[in-house]
Amino acid sequence: MTSLLNTVQKTKTKTTASVLVETLIELGTDSVFGYPGAAVLSIYNELSCTDKITHYLVRHEQAAVHAAEGYARTSGKVGVVLVTSGPGYTNTITGIANAYTDSTPLIVLAGDVPTSGSNGKIFQKVNIKAMSESCAKKVYVLSKDDDIKQVLEEAFHVANTGVKGPVVIALPRDILESEYRSRTINIVENDLKTKNYSYAVEKLNKLLSDAKKPLVLVGGGALNASKEIIEFVTKYNLPLVSTLMGIGIYPSDNSLYMGMVGINGAYSANTVLRNCDLLISFGAAFSDRSTCKKMNFGENTKIASVNLNLISDNFELQIKADVKEFLNQYLNRDIVYKTDDQWIKQTKAIKEEFISDDNEQNCLHSSYVLATLSEYTKQYNPIVVTDVGQHQMLTAQFYNFNSPGKFITSGGLGTMGFGLPAAIGAHIANPDNLVLNITGDGSFQMNLQELATCREHNIPIKIIIMNNGYLGMVRQIQEKLYKNCYQVQMTNPDFVKIAEAYDLFAIRVTGHDELIPAISKAIKHKGTAIVDIMIDSFEEV
Repeated sequence: MTSLLNTVQKTKTKTTASVLVETLIELGTDSVFGYPGAAVLSIYNELSCTDKITHYLVRHEQAAVHAAEGYARTSGKVGVVLVTSGPGYTNTITGIANAYTDSTPLIVLAGDVPTSGSNGKIFQKVNIKAMSESCAKKVYVLSKDDDIKQVLEEAFHVANTGVKGPVVIALPRDILESEYRSRTINIVENDLKTKNYSYAVEKLNKLLSDAKKPLVLVGGGALNASKEIIEFVTKYNLPLVSTLMGIGIYPSDNSLYMGMVGINGAYSANTVLRNCDLLISFGAAFSDRSTCKKMNFGENTKIASVNLNLISDNFELQIKADVKEFLNQYLNRDIVYKTDDQWIKQTKAIKEEFISDDNEQNCLHSSYVLATLSEYTKQYNPIVVTDVGQHQMLTAQFYNFNSPGKFITSGGLGTMGFGLPAAIGAHIANPDNLVLNITGDGSFQMNLQELATCREHNIPIKIIIMNNGYLGMVRQIQEKLYKNCYQVQMTNPDFVKIAEAYDLFAIRVTGHDELIPAISKAIKHKGTAIVDIMIDSFEEV
């Protein structure tokens, strides 16, 4: 009987769905974030037959994408999302756009209606390709002539090379359920050739030699080059600033670090940026938030940019290269340079000009909460995932990040609701690392249904809610530009009771003396924990 069963299993007809799952395993996938529906049940059936991939059932498809983002950005692997047709896919669009703007490698497997008889008004039919092309790196629509194995291999390569990003694969139900036939299509070849940057090295060396007040800027495109950037900055004694996405590449507590630049940046960072005569940029995109929307940004400063994308024709030097690869060649050259001591003294004096003293305030300020949280948790070297708003910018300023990949936030799109699901994904990728989700009362309510995912899978993330009863960043803008015309005061639910409804631990903080005991209890708690902190309603960044 056993022999007969083995024979039947060996001769079982492979379907496109079964080969899809086999290929995911071959490509190193161990986690899939999704929400099932009829169009993709053939894939779910195959997933149930393997113990090599864990499926995490989220409570909303947008959260599936954010969870995959958190997983990808903290693991270095490609995040995988699986959703059904129609609204199952349309609910992912915000997440895909977020991943695209922040260059996060994802594969989004989207169920689609059958190819046969798809004319006319069909239940859950949407044009996945048309909807996706503006916010995905590449879109595939699987046809009967395609080989799912090779499509997946190419999609993973596209997502995780060059400027990384999300790739969408539309999967018609009838093709998924049909018999698999191998077809030879274009073979993906990895370009492993190392480029020679000798000319660019010499030109950058000349710019650095002529500079009196050089400054280094790091952005998200340099996350893989933290070691080389630290060596570069240390060797030449250069002050450094970062964009929002570059935080953690260089240790925040180092005296050479001046802080985050931009509209919501640190006073010290923006002041030093205005005073430098050479800006050496590694992996920064020079977005409007970083340049303070100034069309004449850097007009009195020479700018040298190393990036996979060309940024501006006005720069003194543009080097289209991977930052790590370029710096390895630069550091291998015998280049002698030492930054002027007066410039270093000047930058340190600027940094010391502005010191916050929120400890003396009657009510809690986010700056004080975050500085306290940073000091208390530094022994854990946690992964910190934020949402979007005042708490996000204040985390960037007052929490010390001393290694790359520890600060995860929505930068380019500014997506409220990103934090909780992304923190779930970050924990799944790093189960032994403390993961903090720092959020606001507005952002938290965007995806709080994912507390159910936390409870179901016993995800021990610690959620820190900065509760000010407002959409704080919008209120701040309305104060400055629209004469205090508010539409953003929020009547919030009791977040402690909501946590209790999900059978989760929660504690509220209303004063300075309650803060550290509450943080301690949350961290020691074995599962998900929420700390609801009542902060000043009119604090500004």
